[in-house]
Order: sequence, then C-alpha cells, then structure tokens
Amino acid sequence: MRLLAIIDVQTGFINEWTRHIPDTVERLQNPFDRVFVTRFENPQGSPFRELKGLARFSPGAPDAKLAFVPRPDAVKIVKNTYSAYLPELREATREAGGAIHLCGIATDNCVLATAIDFFEAGLRPIVISDACASHAGRQYHEAGLMILNRLIGGDQIVTRAALGL
Repeated sequence: MRLLAIIDVQTGFINEWTRHIPDTVERLQNPFDRVFVTRFENPQGSPFRELKGLARFSPGAPDAKLAFVPRPDAVKIVKNTYSAYLPELREATREAGGAIHLCGIATDNCVLATAIDFFEAGLRPIVISDACASHAGRQYHEAGLMILNRLIGGDQIVTRAALGL
C-alpha cells in the first residue's frame, strides 16, 4: 500500500517560490492508496506565537486554508507543530509496511521535521523533492534537501519521475 502525506499546502505559504506546489500535489494524489493532508494552525499560546512572534495561521483564518483540493477520501489533519509525525500517520505507515511518501511546504521545516521523526521511529520517509518547496526561497528548499540527504539518506529523496509519476 502506498501512502502520501501532503504537508501544509496552505494559502499563507503560497508565494513566488511555492506557487507551483498546489497544482503539483493535487495531481500527485491519485496514484496513492491513501492520502493524508495536514494543515498548520497556530493557536494562542503556541511556541510559534510565544517564541517566534508568528501571529499568522490562527484557527479559521484565511491564510490557514488549504491552497489545493484534496481528493474526497483524503484524511485531513490539523497540526500545530512542525512535524506531521502524528498518530494517524504513524499507524497507517506501520500498517502499510513502514514507508510513507512526503511532499508539501516547507522542505526546510515541516517536511524536514516530519521526515526525521519517521526516520528516527524506524519508518521510511520518502521525500518527493520536486513536490516540495520553501516559502523562504529556493535556497531554503535546497538546504532542506541537503540536510535531509545527510540525516535520512539520499535513497529516501526521490523525484516524481523516479516514482513513475
């Protein structure tokens, strides 16, 4: 069974460096058996507000809405952390044989944190590099991929073409 987690493709993260991602992930969904879609929300009292001063992505705010249409059977999950290593995804990944494909925004934080958490749990995160981007710019996307290569291994970083997609 092939799993896909689409991480935080939300209107507030779409800019010149990420504008291609909504169409990319929308088209990417169909070949997978199960699709999970995460959405970041930043509630009052969160470390993003308290430590970083990030006031965006309040629950229900326009910038927290998805920027693409998930397929009808996609499992939608709200998170308030960088990582999407959440119970629903962990259980599904274990049941599916231990591998999950990851894509979305941002390569250098949420995708990276998720991939590392899956790796450290002994599960295989497969990052689809050309279905990821960083709203901070191309250099941050490339840095995220470089760090992922070092931390989880290059065999876990693939392109859509390498997957036959």
